[in-house]
Amino acid sequence: MAEIINFSETTRSTDDALSALQTLFAEDLQQVETQISKHMQSAADLIPAISDHLIGAGGKRLRPLLTLSAAQLCGYDGRGHITMAAAVEYMHTAAVEYMHTATLLHDDVVDDSDMRRGKPTARNLWGNQARGLVGDFLLGQAFRMMVAAGSLPALDILSAAAAIIAEGEVMQLAAMNNAQISEDKYLQIIDAKTAALFAAAAEVGSVIADADKSRQDALTAYGRNLGIAFQLVDDALDYGSANQVLGKNIGEDFREGKVTLPVILAYHRGDNQARAFWEQTVATPSDDEDALNQALVYMKETNSLADTVERARHYGDRAKDALGLFEASPTRDTLIRVVDFCLARAY
Repeated sequence: MAEIINFSETTRSTDDALSALQTLFAEDLQQVETQISKHMQSAADLIPAISDHLIGAGGKRLRPLLTLSAAQLCGYDGRGHITMAAAVEYMHTAAVEYMHTATLLHDDVVDDSDMRRGKPTARNLWGNQARGLVGDFLLGQAFRMMVAAGSLPALDILSAAAAIIAEGEVMQLAAMNNAQISEDKYLQIIDAKTAALFAAAAEVGSVIADADKSRQDALTAYGRNLGIAFQLVDDALDYGSANQVLGKNIGEDFREGKVTLPVILAYHRGDNQARAFWEQTVATPSDDEDALNQALVYMKETNSLADTVERARHYGDRAKDALGLFEASPTRDTLIRVVDFCLARAY
């Protein structure tokens, strides 16, 4: 059994700021859910079933909440933010499915996880081909919703984000089994594949509210830095102590040969023996428990997990600073708490 690493001797706790944000936007979120359900309908019976499973398993709607929050901070009083928030959730789910499909094409690596957040994965229930095609359907529906919202600038932002996310997924695919990539290159990858949608989700909320450029830039910066922090914490959690809570199995990334920041730091800080280990294990991924345990030993010796979380905290601080342009309000203050909530997942 792989040892579970704790990132700190002290356990940090924070209030559930994400639930607080959901409460603030409960009425809007219900309308977002209605939009999401409406656009799942199809003459192909399998599409609604798979779509509902994929989107229903997608977490707590953090990205749509960024769109709703940004619109509110900028004084928006229309209904376009509902449609945009639903489109953002569809884009997020489609991006996850595209990455899954790309992973399958890389050296025949298969995602062995049969459970996600306590539910069977779509792969386990319906197979990879149907899952990938539904991802295409969801992205198409996302663009239909964007057009329906009637904001060309918002459409431009989200369509550009879709292209950037695809680029990020390809960059990660190319780096999947290469432990030698630099930290800067990896940050470029996650800025594209993860943070771009966080940034776009916040930006479109400000754009449909016709906010001035400074507010748009501030909310974009908030989303981007939150997205980077979120991904870095997620990277650390693949080897850390909170996985049982999140429903993520210890070592999933390791077994798939994914090169994330903890691996990169451990590789570059390691001696020749450690580097040879990392080169071998990421080049030929396996579910060998002994190899995973050795990886955890090297990460502990190089402090790579704790430093990954520390870097996440840096980006979290930048996200909070970006909101300094806005006056204190329940929405702004809760968004600041959301940063701490995301960071606290690592403890």
